[in-house]
Amino acid sequence: MITRRGALVLAGVAALGLAGCGGAARTQLPGGAAGHSDINPRPRDQVRDGGDLRWPIDVMPDNFNFNQFSGTQGQTLEIVEALLPAPFRGTEDGGLELNTDYLTSAVLTSTSPQVVTYTINPRATWSDGTPLTWRDFEAQWKALRGADPAFQVAGTTGYEDMASVARGADDRQAVVTYARPFAEWRNDFRPLYPASTNSDPSVFNTGWVNKIPVTAGPFTVASIDLAAKTVTLERNPRWWGAPAKLDRIIFKVVERAALADGLANNEIDFYRIGSNVDLFRRAQSTPGAAVRQSPGRRYNHITFNGSPGAILSDVRLRQAIAKGIDRAAITRRLIGQIAPNMTPAGNHVYAYGSKDYRDNSDILPYDQAAANRELDALGWARQGAGRARNGQPLRLRLVESTPNPISEQIDRTVLDQLAQIGVTVTIEPVPLNQMAAAYRQGNFDLAGFAWENTSTPFSSSRGIYTAPTESGAINQNYGRIYNPEISALFDQGIRELDDTKRAEIGNRADRLIWQEVHHLPLYPDSGAYAVRSTLANFGAPGFADIDYINAGFAK
Repeated sequence: MITRRGALVLAGVAALGLAGCGGAARTQLPGGAAGHSDINPRPRDQVRDGGDLRWPIDVMPDNFNFNQFSGTQGQTLEIVEALLPAPFRGTEDGGLELNTDYLTSAVLTSTSPQVVTYTINPRATWSDGTPLTWRDFEAQWKALRGADPAFQVAGTTGYEDMASVARGADDRQAVVTYARPFAEWRNDFRPLYPASTNSDPSVFNTGWVNKIPVTAGPFTVASIDLAAKTVTLERNPRWWGAPAKLDRIIFKVVERAALADGLANNEIDFYRIGSNVDLFRRAQSTPGAAVRQSPGRRYNHITFNGSPGAILSDVRLRQAIAKGIDRAAITRRLIGQIAPNMTPAGNHVYAYGSKDYRDNSDILPYDQAAANRELDALGWARQGAGRARNGQPLRLRLVESTPNPISEQIDRTVLDQLAQIGVTVTIEPVPLNQMAAAYRQGNFDLAGFAWENTSTPFSSSRGIYTAPTESGAINQNYGRIYNPEISALFDQGIRELDDTKRAEIGNRADRLIWQEVHHLPLYPDSGAYAVRSTLANFGAPGFADIDYINAGFAK
């Protein structure tokens, strides 16, 4: 899913997502430990000052502006969250708490109209010496509200509902007035970029490509080395909050096949295990490594391209094909040895194990007999091992990121399962660093990657299902599948301030999403990481945000 106001957090470019590893000491069903982080918690006085955290990533980010259409990769967020303001931060129970490093208060001061007043920490300052003010909030609203197509935004949810952002009692107070109620307002302005970025479409779209010009976090940028494929952050000496424990965080591109050796050879300090049984086993046997596990927000899925003219534009065909995919078998094959009790993901909106999660997958059960009948009824007749209609073979292009052993396992399983109902799947390898462009451009019939949810799941999901804007922007609806009933439910839920009622609306929308076969959830991420055992306040965060300030090495 994508982490922002109108999307979910794009968790990488493959079925595994992000760096692709971690290690799970426990083999329980992730949902069974919801609300728990496994991070080796230590008080600050038990964490030594200094040290480098070497953090593997899949690819260098396309764009460090996470609010821009090409910037919504998971590794982008992991980097910029150490550098940029966030009014609220996620807690391990799935909620949000005020981030007092940036705000002294954020209060819903009126409900009719809805008004939120943000009071900025008077010490908060951008790295160029400019203070954080209400104008940073105003500029981000104007850039992301969707009024100016020159800003190539990833999503407009929340911002399009605002009527104004004005100066409050002084420059350090922003008063946001909404034209329409917006329930999950706490995820707006996250991350917050400086007014200098959001005031100019050229800077917004390209000014953060291969560079990070301005920061305001516990870390600042030491270097971005495109040749070495590293981004090095260093402790910010001008940071006004509690100083970070680490000296540096070094993000480096590491091939997934090299992750286990990288940890064993003291070249990296952790990796995400995800679905990789080999990485799990290596983590268990690596001296000095701890295997940590906690339920997270990611799930792996297959996106269907239903754009006009595409072979899967017919929802009936999408339904028949989806019924031919055995999600439980894929879950057992990929996750079974890491989390034996894991069941397939059953919800597009709410994270597996969260309080509002319901398994709505009964709408689209695995049933190959039904799939065969429905394909026959649609005129896709058997011809040998495959099917055809009016001389057109039923052949689907499944794009696959490479190198990615997890995607390979999933995709070949899907190929074999669909062959049993006469659907021919052709796997088209795409280099890992080009995969995001492939699904953004709609250059696929099927595509597998991961979505990551947020602490405000309803509004964060919206951009995945919305219709294109007047300028043609698709937000994050990469499959180009639109349903006005789903859009209407999101519009209704966005205005519902009652959390329970909004969750009911969200689950109604989810059932329609299953019926529409917008994308097919496969299984939740195992939440498993391999972590250097001396690392403290870092590991498997679960539903919480990463604590960049207190993470470090135990004394």
